[in-house]
Amino acid sequence: MTGGEAAALITSLLWAMTSLFFTQATARVGPAIVNKTRLLLALVLLACSHFVVFHTLLPIGAGWERWSWLALSGVIGLIIGDALLFQAFNVVGPRLSMLLMSLAPVITTIFSWIFLNEQLTSIQLAGILITVAGIAFVAAERGVKLETTVEQPSAGREREIPVRIKGILFGLGGATGQALGLVTSKLGLAGDFPALSGNLIRVLVAATILWAWTIVRGRVPLTWSALRRDRSAIGYIAAGSVVGPFLGIWFSLIAIQHAEVGVASTLMGLAPIILLPLSRIFLHEKISWKAVLGTCVAMFGVSVLFLA
Repeated sequence: MTGGEAAALITSLLWAMTSLFFTQATARVGPAIVNKTRLLLALVLLACSHFVVFHTLLPIGAGWERWSWLALSGVIGLIIGDALLFQAFNVVGPRLSMLLMSLAPVITTIFSWIFLNEQLTSIQLAGILITVAGIAFVAAERGVKLETTVEQPSAGREREIPVRIKGILFGLGGATGQALGLVTSKLGLAGDFPALSGNLIRVLVAATILWAWTIVRGRVPLTWSALRRDRSAIGYIAAGSVVGPFLGIWFSLIAIQHAEVGVASTLMGLAPIILLPLSRIFLHEKISWKAVLGTCVAMFGVSVLFLA
C-alpha cells in the first residue's frame, strides 16, 4: 500500500468520525447552529493553514470569475447541501446519511455529463445502477416506524409522514448539493488553482452569508445561548470541524497527490463501510445483514464508477 492509498483510507476514517461528531452535535443544538458554527471554526483553521503554506490569509489574486464559481460552490455545497445532510443526521443517523451521500459521485458524474460534456461510458452507467441498487436495498430495510406530522394548509388538517422517508429525502438533497458544489468547484479550480485556496474561498463565502443572515435576523444571542447551555455540543462541533474540514480535506489532498485518482477516490468513499462497526459501538445501532450487504453493494458500485 502506497502513502497515498494509506492517506485515502485515513480520510475515510476521518469522514466517518466527522459524521458521528456532527450527529451528536445536531441532536443537541440543531442542524442550523451546527452548520454555521463548524464553518466559522473551519474558516479559522483553513485561513491559518493558507497563511503557513502561501504566506497570505486569503487568495486575493484569484480573479473575479474564479471567486464567483467557488462562491457559488460554497453556497450550494456548504450552505444548502450540508444543511440538508445535518437534517438527515438528525433524522436517520450517520450510517444511512453517509450511505446516501455516496450517491454524490453518481450525481456528480451525471451533472458533469450534462453540463461539462464529459463522456459517460457503459461501465460508469453500470456503476451508477449498482450503487443506486445497493442504497435502495438499505433504504427499503424495515426499521422502527417513527412518524411525525406536518401541517397541510390545503387540506386544513395534519397528515402523518414517515420520518424515515423525510430523512432519506434530506440525505438525497445533501448528496445533490455536494454534487453540484463539486461541479461548480471544478470550474473554479480550473488551471491548477490550489485546492486549499479554493476550499478557503468556499468556506469564507458560506460562513459570511450564514453569519450575516444570523445577524440580520438578530439570532446571534440565541445561537451563543444554545451553545452555552450545552457545552458538549461545542466539543462535538470543534472535533468534527478539525477531523472533517481540516484533517479530512488535508489527507484527501495527500491521497489524490500520491495515488491514482480512481483508487484514491474509491478508498476515500469507504466511510459508510467504516460506519457500520462505529455505529454499532458508539450509537448502539442494530446492524442487520441487509444493511451490511446493501452498503457493500453500493460501495462496489462507487468503485466501479471511479475505477472506470
